[in-house]
Amino acid sequence: MSRTADSFNGNLEAAVNTLFNYPEKVEKLLFPSRAHETQENKGVSSIPVDILDSPKEYIFYMDVPGLSKSDIQVTVEDEKTLVIQCSGKRKREDGEDEGCKYLRYERRAPQKMLRKFILPDNANVSVITAKCENGVLTVVVEKHPPPPKSKTVEVTIG
Repeated sequence: MSRTADSFNGNLEAAVNTLFNYPEKVEKLLFPSRAHETQENKGVSSIPVDILDSPKEYIFYMDVPGLSKSDIQVTVEDEKTLVIQCSGKRKREDGEDEGCKYLRYERRAPQKMLRKFILPDNANVSVITAKCENGVLTVVVEKHPPPPKSKTVEVTIG
């Protein structure tokens, strides 16, 4: 049995983690030496993310320091894949006086960042909100309410 199938037979947390990370696992499996290096997304890096599974929603937290909300795009592809991409570039603070120069310049942010997540079936893709505050992007995906439990009705036979 495959590893993906094994994780679905385990607990719910493992199954959800497998669904959220599936696109990255397939890409790393097919292209291990160039895990995000194609002509279309050359230079793209991955955004570290925390995902919280609450009773009513999935909440994604990503650090995007130095980027404004206009630099970030949150979309849904194929009605089940959440795509988060940043196309902005952190601005360099210039010295006030002429003749100033950087002695060290380590805080460069990649020009492009990209993450894709396959959402579970109970995710309501028509109700997604996002906000960017203090260098943290928060994306909230509401869940569909659970289906009503079947009701047993006793019928007397006459």
